[in-house]
Amino acid sequence: MTTAPGLRGLSAFPLTPIAQDAVDEAAFVGIVERVATAGVDSITALGSTGSYAYLDRGERRRVVELAVAAAGDVPVLAGIGHVRTREVLRHAEDAQAAGASGLLLAPVTYQALTDDEVFQLFADVDAAVSVPVVVYDNPGTTHVAFSDELHARISRLAHVAAIKIPPVTGGVDVVRARVDSLRSAIAADVRIGISGDQAAADALVAGCDAWYSVLAGTLPGPCRAIVDAVADDDATRAQRLSHQLDPLWRLFSAHGSYRVVSALAEQLGLVRGPNLPRPVLPLDERGRADVRAALTSLRDEGLVEP
Repeated sequence: MTTAPGLRGLSAFPLTPIAQDAVDEAAFVGIVERVATAGVDSITALGSTGSYAYLDRGERRRVVELAVAAAGDVPVLAGIGHVRTREVLRHAEDAQAAGASGLLLAPVTYQALTDDEVFQLFADVDAAVSVPVVVYDNPGTTHVAFSDELHARISRLAHVAAIKIPPVTGGVDVVRARVDSLRSAIAADVRIGISGDQAAADALVAGCDAWYSVLAGTLPGPCRAIVDAVADDDATRAQRLSHQLDPLWRLFSAHGSYRVVSALAEQLGLVRGPNLPRPVLPLDERGRADVRAALTSLRDEGLVEP
């Protein structure tokens, strides 16, 4: 397996802001620079928060170029998902040429895929790349459900270095059981990361290697504090810090993290509005008011600078 930095700790997923139907390059660079300065362990461009599915090849290539240039010494991973293998391979080629340290691959679907088809997608990518690949297990978006047996097959490909699993709820013991079960099935050197920000503190305490974070792409400070608390073996502090972010977690559950982070970035002055690719619409005024209230609450708690 190919190893690389950035597959442990905190990986921030920045928004790719869209203005007048084009990538707002200046705003995107500002977001990446801000996140890199905050000390994240990696930056994942073109994740779901990065609107990859709505961008064409040239836009995606440019976003990775900008991210690598703005991130400095922070490793950049790049999403390469597409419904067609040919396009996935083109995105992989472009991301590597732009300097990405690793690739994030979700098996995006229109027709339902069999396990053999999902495996073959990863095998085709594995044969074509020279950097690590992170398996993006995101059934809520892609409608592909990975079994542990499928993860086990894919994990033995040469360049597969990590698996990003969906959130697991129910507390640390439940998450630990899930992580231990998956670890027993996959190749020993493949790392396991968690998505679903509200479950991240428990998942890190339970033994996940990385947190692939939506919020860290906009508010990296509070997320860094949670990861550092776990590194200090202080589970109580990590969980307390996560609970302080409950106003945002509730909004993520109600509206989806994509639209909430878009509104949050606008409230912080990082982007202009609207900033999502049509046909996706921003939160309505009531939702935006809820985001403003949550941000005020976080500022009162001292989690966000005034």
